[in-house]
Amino acid sequence: MNKTLVLAEKPSVARDIARVMNCGKNGNGYLEGQKYIITWALGHLVTLAEPEAYGNRYKSWRMEDLPILPKDLKLEIIKQSRRQFNIVKEQMNRNDVNNIVIATDAGREGELVARWIIKMANVKKPIKRLWISSVTDKAIRDGFNNLKDGKQYENLYASAVARAEADWLVGINATRALTCKHNAQLSCGRVQTPTLAMIAKREEEIQNFKPRDFYGITATVGNLKLVWQDSQTRDIRTFDRGKIDRILASLRGKNAEVIDITKTLKKSFAPQLYDLTQLQRDANKIFGFSAKETLSIMQRLYENHKLLTYPRTDSRFITTDIVATLEDRVKACGVGPYRAAAFKIKRPIKGNKSFVDNGKVTDHHAIIPTEQPAFLDSLSENERKIYDLVVKRFLAVMYPPFEYEQTNIKAKIATEIFIAKGKTVIALGWKEVYEGFDDESSEDENLNDGIFEQILPAMSKGDVLKTASIFQTQGRTRPPAPLNEGTLLAAMENPVKYMPKDNKDLIKVIGETGGIGTVATRADIIEKLFNSFLIEKRGKDIFITSKGRQLLDLVPEELKSPTLTAQWEQKLSAIAQGALKKDTFVNDMRNYAKRAVQDIKNSEDKFTHDNLTRSKCPQCGKYMLEVNGKKGKMLICQDRECGYREKLSKVTNARCPNCHKRLELHGEGEGQIFVCNCGYREKLSAFNERKANEGNNKVSKRDVAKYLQKQKKGEDKPINTELADALAKLKL
Repeated sequence: MNKTLVLAEKPSVARDIARVMNCGKNGNGYLEGQKYIITWALGHLVTLAEPEAYGNRYKSWRMEDLPILPKDLKLEIIKQSRRQFNIVKEQMNRNDVNNIVIATDAGREGELVARWIIKMANVKKPIKRLWISSVTDKAIRDGFNNLKDGKQYENLYASAVARAEADWLVGINATRALTCKHNAQLSCGRVQTPTLAMIAKREEEIQNFKPRDFYGITATVGNLKLVWQDSQTRDIRTFDRGKIDRILASLRGKNAEVIDITKTLKKSFAPQLYDLTQLQRDANKIFGFSAKETLSIMQRLYENHKLLTYPRTDSRFITTDIVATLEDRVKACGVGPYRAAAFKIKRPIKGNKSFVDNGKVTDHHAIIPTEQPAFLDSLSENERKIYDLVVKRFLAVMYPPFEYEQTNIKAKIATEIFIAKGKTVIALGWKEVYEGFDDESSEDENLNDGIFEQILPAMSKGDVLKTASIFQTQGRTRPPAPLNEGTLLAAMENPVKYMPKDNKDLIKVIGETGGIGTVATRADIIEKLFNSFLIEKRGKDIFITSKGRQLLDLVPEELKSPTLTAQWEQKLSAIAQGALKKDTFVNDMRNYAKRAVQDIKNSEDKFTHDNLTRSKCPQCGKYMLEVNGKKGKMLICQDRECGYREKLSKVTNARCPNCHKRLELHGEGEGQIFVCNCGYREKLSAFNERKANEGNNKVSKRDVAKYLQKQKKGEDKPINTELADALAKLKL
């Protein structure tokens, strides 16, 4: 009997497909049923070969061998994944397998994962495509009932190959050229270098910022505060102190007359559903998670728990075919703290244009809950946090808008205009999901007009209000804030600010293509910049290192701008749509790689290590460099071929008892000591002893929950005697 070979991207997805498709027989690296054989990759099993595959001379990095421009780029099996590749190849070439279903992630990179495996396995069998955005049982069944012809995705595959080959040609050549020229571990790329340049540009803006004092006037009338407004510019502050002094002098002893009261009914709609970038931004702002951490947590919620849909999406809308499933999704996630909010959603659930739009969904729809019933106790603390963000956002879009009445008061004191604002809530609408509080999203960082809202007393037009005081207010302009992972992701997604303003066509393109990088790669790009010691963290903020700043002086100018990436993405998109040939684009990249290498060769710029220490590398004897890694300080060998690394300290989750900032742990073995910037120091042994003593007098929330659960089940024996005694004294 002929069978179909199904290739998933990861083992967990393969197991889900196997269960739904009744493939219960366990094989070595695959699962089998009557109709299907399910096997899997481990992410990429095949990649582009390293330069040494084109000749032994490329094993050594020499400037005279550059640029490296093979006519045809070779593929090679990733060494660590060879065993699984051989299993997949064997299953694909079975005589009873007559066709292949690609069930890797539905996107450009997922297509590349599968096609390269098929190519290396030398399989020529018909291909079908499973294109689904979640791995629930229903989604899998529906997907297999609606398999696509693999030929529909040939152009998508071509664009993926073009992206990979272009990155290889430019990245390999520019990195080798920089490293050979300056004898230092330097790397650059089409996304990481513009990203680094953005961080440098923000630091430059901060350093060049010149603060200015500004002034205003406030008048108090009972509990009401009226703010002066310039009658010509409508501004509520001015940099002209003399002007404010003159106005103040003219207002002494004068009362305020209400000259206008306007009341406007307003509506505020729920924030849009999450795509990956916005979720990463909010998780960074609210919980301090890195982009990589958020993606990892999302992946577990998608793959292991099956509670959320595919994470690597750049869309914030769902398609019309998902609307019919909304009721099941609300039911599945409407448990525990979400039960009340889910219950209040009006049935039948109908989509509206604020979150349903087929035209705004590309490969995947927005991140939303699946139809899988949620068991919140099975989630870790961090998983609960991310799940909470997504579920509340999902429920909120199905609520009516937040409605309020905006009241604006305009008064006159002498000849000057003063204003005040107030708000009366009519209906909480979607804010009920957040229990009356504003969504903490980073999207709420919208600028207001600087006038705070207050509770307004009853008054009418023409009323004269006795002023209790009129005084000058003063402030100072602030520089832009340093970038953190959340704001850096936003800059990568919308890098228009960092592009020449005269090129409107490319600005439009960068907006249409979603910025530099993709939702799937941005977290890795940021991690790479940290791991290469080109950037470092101070608290939550990101700063460029001396190495990073020097690198920007050394790389070709066009590599530093998002403009180049915009051009690349524009062409990759055209390849995916069949409007451009892959070879045309790749040949352009070959020519660009030639120019980049030539520019680096001819450059007269120098690179110097300004973080050199007097500590010698125990392996090669050269002096080592001190760097700030993402998790603490390190010593690394300056010789790129040696690669020796040694930890000096690491940032821990332990908090300083004085200033409550995170402590750094220095040293090794019994000599380890906690150090804080405020000057606090404590040996690890003393710290452990102090924590143990504190623990004896404190019962954790988890222990309390466990104890109450046991009591509820009617078990007579306490968890332990000491805990029972401690709990007995608590007022629970």
